[in-house]
Amino acid sequence: MTTTVLVGSPRPGSRTATAAQAVAHHAARAAGLPPEQEVLELADLSPLLLTPGPTLDVRSALEQVSGSDLLVVASPTYKATYTGLLKVFLDLLPSGVLEGVTAVPVLVMASPAHTLAVDVHLRPLLLELGATVPTSGLALLQDTVPTDDDPGLRLDAVLEPWAHRSASALRAAVRSRTTTV
Repeated sequence: MTTTVLVGSPRPGSRTATAAQAVAHHAARAAGLPPEQEVLELADLSPLLLTPGPTLDVRSALEQVSGSDLLVVASPTYKATYTGLLKVFLDLLPSGVLEGVTAVPVLVMASPAHTLAVDVHLRPLLLELGATVPTSGLALLQDTVPTDDDPGLRLDAVLEPWAHRSASALRAAVRSRTTTV
């Protein structure tokens, strides 16, 4: 059982990465999966994503994403949607390749004005790729994400109720994959 965190931030070690890993922790626990997670930061692959023909590192990342049981896809909100970096990576995946993968879309945003973007833009893309998205996407305000300067517990206060509400849907979706694979 694998949980993969796909981070679409152009900066490694970003708030988005912190938030995505916390979401993965809560989602895996709610789904009854082990807590281990593999983190793919697209910032590390960005120089390779637009080269002709995917490199070995990019192919490995694409295989990891498509072979996941639980996939948390996170991006900061840029221009009311996800980053171009995330779009470039996901465009390398064939339509339907995420069939059987349970995905959780996450956008980290500065303003609540962009709350709908996660379900209007990112969720449909994951569905197009064949993922099962059993919950609404998570729109997280960046000031709830802990930083070195502010290690507050506000993110857990948001994620714990979400995980509780989502547990049965996440468990059913992950169980569906393990019984059909």
